[in-house]
Amino acid sequence: MTTPALLPLSGRRLPPLNLGASAFPHHRATLRLSEKFILLLILSAFITLCFGAFFFLPDSSKHKRFDLGLEDVLIPHVDTSKGDKNLGGFLIHGQGHDEHRHREEEERLRNKIRADHEKALEEAKEKLKKSRDEIQAEIQTEKNKVVQELKKKDSKPLPPVPLPNLIGINSGEPADLDIREKRNKIKEMMKHAWDNYRQYGWGHNELKPIARKGHSTNIFGNSQMGATIVDALDTLYIMGLHDEFREGQEWIDKNLDFSVNSEVSVFEVNIRFIGGLLAAYYLSGQEVFKVKAVQLAGKLLPAFNTPTGIPWAMVNLKSGVGRNWGWASAGSSILAEFGTLHMEFVHLSYLTGDPVYYNKVMHIRKLLQKMDRPNGLYPNYLNPRTGRWGQHHTSVGGLGDSFYEYLLKAWLMSDKMDTEARKMYDDAIEAIEKHLIRKSNGGLTFIGEWKNGHLERKMGHLTCFAGGMFALGADGSRDDKAGHYLQLGAEIAHTCHESYDRTTLKLGPEAFKFDGGVEAVAVRQNEKYYILRPEVIETYWYMWRFTHDPKYRQWGWEAAQAIDKYCRVSGGFSGVKDVYSSSPTYDDVQQSFFLAETLKYLYLLFSNDDLLPLDNWVFNTEAHPLPVLHLANTTLSGNPAYR
Repeated sequence: MTTPALLPLSGRRLPPLNLGASAFPHHRATLRLSEKFILLLILSAFITLCFGAFFFLPDSSKHKRFDLGLEDVLIPHVDTSKGDKNLGGFLIHGQGHDEHRHREEEERLRNKIRADHEKALEEAKEKLKKSRDEIQAEIQTEKNKVVQELKKKDSKPLPPVPLPNLIGINSGEPADLDIREKRNKIKEMMKHAWDNYRQYGWGHNELKPIARKGHSTNIFGNSQMGATIVDALDTLYIMGLHDEFREGQEWIDKNLDFSVNSEVSVFEVNIRFIGGLLAAYYLSGQEVFKVKAVQLAGKLLPAFNTPTGIPWAMVNLKSGVGRNWGWASAGSSILAEFGTLHMEFVHLSYLTGDPVYYNKVMHIRKLLQKMDRPNGLYPNYLNPRTGRWGQHHTSVGGLGDSFYEYLLKAWLMSDKMDTEARKMYDDAIEAIEKHLIRKSNGGLTFIGEWKNGHLERKMGHLTCFAGGMFALGADGSRDDKAGHYLQLGAEIAHTCHESYDRTTLKLGPEAFKFDGGVEAVAVRQNEKYYILRPEVIETYWYMWRFTHDPKYRQWGWEAAQAIDKYCRVSGGFSGVKDVYSSSPTYDDVQQSFFLAETLKYLYLLFSNDDLLPLDNWVFNTEAHPLPVLHLANTTLSGNPAYR
């Protein structure tokens, strides 16, 4: 797929956009300081003016002003027999009172104003004696107080919900010494990635490990939302890195704020932030993660305000205004984006008791069920205004991938009660196998892309997740085809391993062809990069869980060694631009998904199966584990799809 270099390339993962250093000079603090002095002077002048007004205004004005504060006020007419004057149904009492009372009241107020004025001047003098840093610190303290007050005002207590039965969150230690050493090596790599982010990129979305500074992309808008912190939390937890986990929790509690004027990707924020926060909540039981997830979800809901209910790709967290990527087939929404919300939104409804999240994703499902599908395939683009498909491009890689994954996982997460989702998955997989899956001349099974009536014989790194998906969905497949789909998963895993093994660095390219004599090799220069992606290792892990064939651990260890050798730098881990070069250049980005997915799947690959067992946990497309919901106990069990 040819896509502008700065725009999203995929559904499961939107690529980084390096915005470089800030274009704004560091003069904003000085500007705020000048404003502070001006405000102090204006305040002083205003108080002086008010004080002087009481001496120079005419007496009648003073009396009218003070009368408003006295007990002699207009009251409804009750009795006209006592000689009081009646004015339009009201009585004016105190007509004959001594003027001495007014003068005393005036004098009292003058004294109060004089004292307040002198106090304000003294405070202003004290402020002017302080250094710029002290004044800035005071301003920041006041701002923080206001923010905290607003947070308290906005946060509503969530209803208590019984946690699902959580199994296997603190186990998995392998008995075999060699496997244990490999697992410890993966943990050390995680520590290296986290510690450098902590030192050089803390609070930023990602890290530039060579420049040793923060990094962000257009998917997070212009805000520092700490994406790496949120994405890495559950990995830290299952690895037993609890001090680091607490560091992340503290940052989230104090700094993660969604009321920012920033346009973000609905899909990416859902899978990384909401998925990450929910997983951290279920693993640790810390309420702050649930509260933050619900707050963020509320900010995403305006994206669904379209004529069809298909959400926009992007939404401004402050204004709620949504739009789509300009390059996406005449303003279309993308299948893998609006189709990868179900898991997180079902859990949001479960935890809050509010069906709005569940209803949003079920509306998308119902709409898709009514639509015609060319050759039984789902095109990647759907116009949210008209409800019509865009160009007929179907992919199990970028733009389509996680839609199919979430159909299967909706069924698994429902304790296999959501048979509607399972049927949609089975129908889709049958069409994919018929039209997109082929064998190369050299015997490699690959998944191509359907474009305008013909099959493109190219497979992306993103598509390699499908081997694990086929294995995960084998049990429960139609016509007793479990063995067939497990074998299909193994064939995809083998093909993707070949794409790694045929490079110089033993790391896989972004995309690889199956044309003529070229098989499982990248042809274009802009497809030769590796950006720390997890999909191949993800498939190795699922295949290991279902077969226990030792080759999957061997292949995973080869990948881990290659990452440690060629992607590790002193400031963290970086992607490389050409996996066929013996001296590759770095892209200088440590992706948040490297900590969320790649290292987590490697750690699980060298752990026992009792760590996050698949009967009890379902991983979202960012590898955040969410528990299976036994829906008899939830707010969702009334829906026919779950009966």
